[in-house]
Amino acid sequence: YGAKIRAPHALVMTFLFKSGSLREKLKSIAQATYTHSRNLAYFVFTYKGLMALQSQLQRKKIPFHSFFAACIGGWLVFGENNPINSQIIMYLLSRILFGLSRLAVEKGYVPQPKQDPFPLVAALIWGTVLWLFEYHRQTLQPSLQSSMTYLYDDSDVWHDISDFLIYNKRTDSK
Repeated sequence: YGAKIRAPHALVMTFLFKSGSLREKLKSIAQATYTHSRNLAYFVFTYKGLMALQSQLQRKKIPFHSFFAACIGGWLVFGENNPINSQIIMYLLSRILFGLSRLAVEKGYVPQPKQDPFPLVAALIWGTVLWLFEYHRQTLQPSLQSSMTYLYDDSDVWHDISDFLIYNKRTDSK
C-alpha cells in the first residue's frame, strides 16, 4: 500500500521540484517509496501485535487498546521528524480534524450547523496558508513551500506557453 501511494507522488514531486541527474531522481523516488512502505508495514505490525497482546491479557477488546497501541506504534515508527513521516502526519491530522468535527456534531457536543460549514472552512484555510506563505514562509513544510513558490512566485515571469505546460524555471538562457 505504501508503494502504491508514495511512488506516484514521489515521481511527480521529484520531477517537478528536484534537480539532479535522472539516476539521482530515480534513487530519490525509490528511497521515498521504500521508506513510506517500510514505515507503514512496521506500524501495522506493531499496532496489530499490541492489539492482540492487550486483548489476550485482558481477555477482551476495549476502545483504549487501539489508542494505546497506535500511540506506541506512532512513537516508535513515525517519531522521527523526516519528510516522509511529516507528510504522513499532516495527512492524518487533516482527516482527524474533520473526523473529530463530525463526531462532535454526532455526539451533540456541537449543534448541527444550519448550513454547510465547508465554504467557511475552505476560506479560513486558504486565507491562513497564503498569509503564512507571504509573511512567514519558513514555517510551512518544504514541499508546500515549493508548490506555492511555483504557483505564486515563479508565475510572475514567463517566456512562452511551454512555461505553463512543462515548468517555468529555465536553466538555460533561451
